[in-house]
Amino acid sequence: MAIDDQIRAAEQLARQLEPPAAQRELWWQQVGGHAEAFLQSLSEVPAFRSPQGAPRSFALELEEQGSDLAPLLQRLAAEVDAPGINPASGGHMGYIPGGGIYPSALADYLADITNRFAGVHFASPGAAAMEQSLGRWLAELAGLPAGSGGDLTSGGSLANLGAVVTAREASQLGARQVPDCCIYLTAQVHHCVNRALHVAGLGEARLRIIPMDQCYRMEGAALEKQLQADAAAGLKPFMLVASAGTTDTGAIDPLPALAELAERYGLWFHVDAAYGGFFRLCEDGSQLLAGMERADSVVMDPHKGLFLPYGSGALLVRDLGQLAAAHRYDAAYMQDALPADRPLDPADLSTELSRPFRGLRLWLPLRLFGLAPFRAALEEKRLLARYFYEQLSQLPGWELGPRPELSVVTYRYVPAQGDADAFNQRLMQAIHADGRVFVTSTQLDGRFTLRLALLHFRTHKAQVDLLLECLKTFVEELENE
Repeated sequence: MAIDDQIRAAEQLARQLEPPAAQRELWWQQVGGHAEAFLQSLSEVPAFRSPQGAPRSFALELEEQGSDLAPLLQRLAAEVDAPGINPASGGHMGYIPGGGIYPSALADYLADITNRFAGVHFASPGAAAMEQSLGRWLAELAGLPAGSGGDLTSGGSLANLGAVVTAREASQLGARQVPDCCIYLTAQVHHCVNRALHVAGLGEARLRIIPMDQCYRMEGAALEKQLQADAAAGLKPFMLVASAGTTDTGAIDPLPALAELAERYGLWFHVDAAYGGFFRLCEDGSQLLAGMERADSVVMDPHKGLFLPYGSGALLVRDLGQLAAAHRYDAAYMQDALPADRPLDPADLSTELSRPFRGLRLWLPLRLFGLAPFRAALEEKRLLARYFYEQLSQLPGWELGPRPELSVVTYRYVPAQGDADAFNQRLMQAIHADGRVFVTSTQLDGRFTLRLALLHFRTHKAQVDLLLECLKTFVEELENE
C-alpha cells in the first residue's frame, strides 16, 4: 500500500478522536445528567460506605472498538462513586474535608477543552498571567509583603516540598552540611513535611521535635533552649516549621514568638497553613493567624479553605526570586519560548513543566461568588466547631480536647467500666457502619481519640446535630451491651 493510502487509512480512524457536534452534544447531556443526579442525591446517600468487599482492582476492559457512554457512567456510579468516603457529602467531617464547588468543575471543563498551557507566557500569556496574579493575591492574603508571590500546586505535599527545596537553596546548604543542620518542628507537623525533607535530600538532617503545651502548640521556651544548645554545639540551625492549623487538633503554633526566634537565629521560617491559612478571610483572621506574615514561606490549600476540588494547593514565598532560583531551568528546545531576558514564568517556580491550567478553577468561582460567601462559610465552620464542643461538654462521660480555635474538635467517651480506647474504637466502628456522617480518629498522648473536622461547604448545623444524635445513640447502645 502506498504511503498516501496508509495515511488516509490512519486518518480515517484517527478522526474518531474528534467527534462531531451532535455526538458532543449527546455526551454533554449524558454527563450533565449523571452529574446532576449525583448532586440531587447527596442528601439521601451515605457519607461513607465501607470499602470492605469492594474489589481491589478495576477491570479496564480495553478493546479495539469503543463503547457507548451510558453503561460506562453506570459503572462509574456503582464502582467509583458508591464505596468509601463520599467527599461531596456534607456529612463528610473526617480528616480535613476537601471541597468541590460547582463552578470549579465548569472551570476545569473549560481549561481541559481549551487545553491552555499556563507554564510559560509565550504559550498562553493570559493563563500564565492569571496564575501569577492569583499567586500574588494569595501571598497578600497570607500577609506577605510586596515582592512575594507563589506557585499553584497539586496540594500541600508538593507545596511543602517546594518550600523545603527553596529553603535549602536560599541557605546554600550543601550535601556535606546536611548532617550538621537542624530542623525544628513538633510531633504534630503534617507527615508530608517529613516526606518532603527526605525527598529534598535532607533525610540526614537533625530533626528537633520540640515539646508542645497542653493545646498541642509548640513551646517557644523549649525551642529557644534547643536553639541555644545546637548553636553552642557548633551545629547549624537551619529551618523552623510551624503549623497554622494542625490536622490532628487544629492547633496554631505561637507564630509571633516563633518568628522572633527565627529572625534571631537566622532560621528559614516556614508556616504550613494548608488547612488553617484561609481563615485569614474571617473577621478576626489576621489576629488569629498573627505572625504568619513574617514567614519566609507559607503553604495554603484552596481545596481545603476555599472548597475547591482536590488538586489545588499553593506555595507562597516572601522573596519570589528565591523560589525561582531554586527551580528555574532552561532547555535548548525551549529557546523560542524562553528567551534569556524573559520575566519569571509559572514553570520557573515549580518542579512541574507540564501542568494543568489550575488557575481557572480558582479564579472563576471567586469572580462568580465574590469573597463574602467564602468568608461566611469559614466563619460558619468555626461556629459549628464551638457549638459541637459546647453541646458535647454538657453531656456526661465525654472528655474533650482543647477548645477549638479553628474547626477541628478532639473528643472521646470515658465509659463507667472497661477500657476507654476499646470503647471508642467500637464507637467509631458504629459511626462508620451507620454511614450517615463520617468522622475519624487519631492518637493523642497515646490515647485513642475521636476527631471532628468541619471544613466542607455543604456541612451545616443539621449535619452536626446528626452527629451528636449518633454519638448519644451509639454510646447508649454500647454501654448497654
